[in-house]
Amino acid sequence: MENNIILNKSYAFACEVILYAREVPPDSKALAFQLIRSGSSIGASVTEAQSAESKSDFVHKLKIADKEARETLYWLNLLQNVDRGGDQGKLRSDLEEVQCLLSSIISTCKKSMAK
Repeated sequence: MENNIILNKSYAFACEVILYAREVPPDSKALAFQLIRSGSSIGASVTEAQSAESKSDFVHKLKIADKEARETLYWLNLLQNVDRGGDQGKLRSDLEEVQCLLSSIISTCKKSMAK
């Protein structure tokens, strides 16, 4: 993989989400599917941003990734409250790190676009 921290972190996070979702009890599988969808979409949007047509397009795609990260947190919260199983500590920590990176990149790009 490229030497790009947000690409690497978002990809690794998607892998962790899939592994976590495999352990969810059968009656919560629909929630786990939603978690996989949003958790893997973060990295897909970041990857798509790498071939953005402009800086504005790049920021837009990263904002989509940020929205997917927020949705992922929603599904993690729901699973935690409904399922009460599985340790989400690492997932939550890694998601927070990805969100911080996205926020920082978006902010930096917006500042450079304003100049």
